[in-house]
Amino acid sequence: MYLEIITPEQTLFKGDVESILFPGSHGDFQVLNDHAPIVSNLTKGKVKIIGKMTIQEDVKDKFEFNEKQTILEIESGTVEMNNNQVTLLVD
Repeated sequence: MYLEIITPEQTLFKGDVESILFPGSHGDFQVLNDHAPIVSNLTKGKVKIIGKMTIQEDVKDKFEFNEKQTILEIESGTVEMNNNQVTLLVD
């Protein structure tokens, strides 16, 4: 699926990933390829992204990396998934 991560200041990432775990306002949830369309508010927490990501040097400090996933700490946000395209708007 295609993921785009956007903040008020800039776009942090655009590219394909395998799955994403979100801190939803009613609990954590995960989306995979072919997930049903969804729009959800997010709360403070960690967005965990699985899949090879190429992060631009000027925004690498916003992410944590380990061998299994890439993590983005957020204060709040909104996510929309439709037709294997995920748009993540974060503060």
